[in-house]
Amino acid sequence: MAGFSPTSTGFSDALVILGAAGIVIPAFARFKVNPVIGFILVGLALGPHGLGRFVPHWPGLYHVTISDPHAIEPFAEFGIILLLFAIGLELSFKRLWQMRAKVFGVGAAELLLSAGVIGGTLMLIGEDWSGSLGLGLALALSSTALVLPMVGTSGPVGSSAFAMLLFEDLALVPIIFALSAMGPTAGGGWAELGQTLLTGGITVAILLVAGRFLLPPLFAQAARAKNPELFLAISLLVVILASIATASAGLSPIVGALLAGLLIAETEYHTEVEVITAPFRGLALGVFLITVGMSIDLAAIGENWASLLLAVVGIVIAKSVVTAVLLRLSGARPGVAAETGLLMASPSETTLIVLGTAQAAGLVLPETAAFWQTVTAIGLTITPLLARAGQDVAKRVERRSTKQAEDAPAPSGQPRVLVIGFGRVGRLVAEMLKAHDRPYLAVETDVDVVSRARAQGFSVLFGDASRPEMIDRLHLGEAAAVVLTMDDPVAQLRLTRRIRGDHPDLPIIVRARDAGNAAQLYRAGATDAVPEQLESSFQLSEAVLTEIGVAVGPVIASIHDKRAEQRAEIMEMGGMSEAPKERGRRMGEV
Repeated sequence: MAGFSPTSTGFSDALVILGAAGIVIPAFARFKVNPVIGFILVGLALGPHGLGRFVPHWPGLYHVTISDPHAIEPFAEFGIILLLFAIGLELSFKRLWQMRAKVFGVGAAELLLSAGVIGGTLMLIGEDWSGSLGLGLALALSSTALVLPMVGTSGPVGSSAFAMLLFEDLALVPIIFALSAMGPTAGGGWAELGQTLLTGGITVAILLVAGRFLLPPLFAQAARAKNPELFLAISLLVVILASIATASAGLSPIVGALLAGLLIAETEYHTEVEVITAPFRGLALGVFLITVGMSIDLAAIGENWASLLLAVVGIVIAKSVVTAVLLRLSGARPGVAAETGLLMASPSETTLIVLGTAQAAGLVLPETAAFWQTVTAIGLTITPLLARAGQDVAKRVERRSTKQAEDAPAPSGQPRVLVIGFGRVGRLVAEMLKAHDRPYLAVETDVDVVSRARAQGFSVLFGDASRPEMIDRLHLGEAAAVVLTMDDPVAQLRLTRRIRGDHPDLPIIVRARDAGNAAQLYRAGATDAVPEQLESSFQLSEAVLTEIGVAVGPVIASIHDKRAEQRAEIMEMGGMSEAPKERGRRMGEV
């Protein structure tokens, strides 16, 4: 390729980043350590303050260090955009409306009170009021990029953290404009803020209307093509266009990314989009974490370790206490409040943006901004440790782990049945579950079938259950049972083995083609396998016997006995020694 050289800076940096991803993720997963810390340590070790500083003396290090940190910053920013896009996919406008009290109540109070406590403390130690306000608002922000991947957006901790983080992301643009307007040389800042909010509001309205009408047919065509690359390309195109639109209007690009996710979440394609974009999101987030590590200068930390330690501890205590108290006042359990408080205690990647704005506006001195940038980098690095500490504190407070509390089913709810495949068999199973008022969720790969079923009131999700990522998203551990009705016997066997290996107690009922296929499914771990050929024969026999005058009661009894006899023969073929119901009952007792 013209102009490309394996010795170029971009090639060398890409090699380091991809190599880090290939080594850090498996290595840290093996030792059950959060890979967030691994990526930050890679940036610290291979960045300009680590081995990179020795490149002039040992040129060979050029190939294993990141020589131009600013060159990879756009990729890190893209990682944040994809993260907000994924968050939007997990939401819906209905859920967002339901969360409005948390977002604009607890979220606003958390940001303003944390900023007030931090800014007030800085004023007491000699910082002027405008600088204290800028630093307080900057340090009160928490990291969306690190917090939500660790706890998600559901559950007591995840939903509370998400509500506060969402308000912070929405408040970022007004904060930046307000600080710019407060600067000594500012002119017309408030008028510019008003103009930006007006333009941004119009842009958001246009995106909402266009997305409602254009996205469903666009994704429908991609789904019919059954081309994963096309589906991925359209997904990335939507998020990039939305981000560019909001950025052009003066808002943050992350607002556009969140909006794009929300719009797609309203369609039946949201889970498939989430699965197919996950690898890119993870890699881009890793790049962001590497840039955080590169900003840490161990020499500078060593020279000011006492001041930095005091600052980090002070920020963590202030934010965790404010957050925990507000959550308790809003009705959260003590353990949830404690865990969320520690989880939200570190500064954010957006803190660096606000610090830069405050410095540019003349509100804080460059050396002051540099000090708090180091505090922010340290805070981001210890976020996984704070999350772990929060879980331990919650366990002690409530005498059980936070994970157990989050995973417990709702008192008023029932575990749902997952129906994989929504053809004629899957539809009939769903109808029977619906008739008996049992919750269910069906998964189907044919977009036209999904569209028709949803229009008729069925709970059907578009997605390919043969992909491991999709199965992970279905939360099988919370299901009452799984019903496999697909036509592909190979996919059925593979999926049955995977589900049984991950969930030994879960009932798995599978549609089989014939007795031989049913025997294979029993060996793979099915609780019950129902051969279509035999069932059609039973129905035909029942029709014949009743038509020639045999009483219905004896007919049903004889068919029941014959079905049990055939099932025993099939299980013997599959090497099973006990009846499916007895086997399922025993597994449920384990």
